[in-house]
Amino acid sequence: MDDNINLSRRELLPFLAGISLLTQPAAAAIITGQSDSLVAYHSRSGNTRVIAGILQRALQADLHEILPQTPYPADYLQMVEQASDERKNGFNPPLLHDLAEIKRYKTIYLGYPIWGMSLPAIVRSFLTRHDFSGITIVPFITHGGYGIGDSLAVLEKSAPAAHLLAPFIMQADQERQTMEKTLDWLVAAR
Repeated sequence: MDDNINLSRRELLPFLAGISLLTQPAAAAIITGQSDSLVAYHSRSGNTRVIAGILQRALQADLHEILPQTPYPADYLQMVEQASDERKNGFNPPLLHDLAEIKRYKTIYLGYPIWGMSLPAIVRSFLTRHDFSGITIVPFITHGGYGIGDSLAVLEKSAPAAHLLAPFIMQADQERQTMEKTLDWLVAAR
């Protein structure tokens, strides 16, 4: 993991004009069949989705949203509990969509949020379901302020034949901050 992929602000700025569109739920996939790069991601609150959209546009790559067959709960605390149970039990939820022709991609930009200091189980499902031999994976990771935990080790274990590059990591803790500030306000208001 010694290689870095860096895009300058100048290279990314033209793509930011349409960013509000990227925060809306995306189609499951934009597969053109013309790109040898794929941006595959899972996003709960939209932070990782925004980065995926920027990368997809900048790279003119194909796009795939990693979704479970059964959606995660909309309630944040219920989702955290379910994600914790999946991690503890080693459960890999079934995917809503598979990528039959993943081997045609040379590079996959893999985006995910940190859940419980680790890789989300749904992303682990995606990794263990496909053969990544000969494919370069470039992770882009969002986290709520506690870092990336063991997610890279889990990624390496789940896709052992892939060539991993250094990740892009961004703190994106709006959901946690919103919950904490609201609860603090509620306690103070009583």
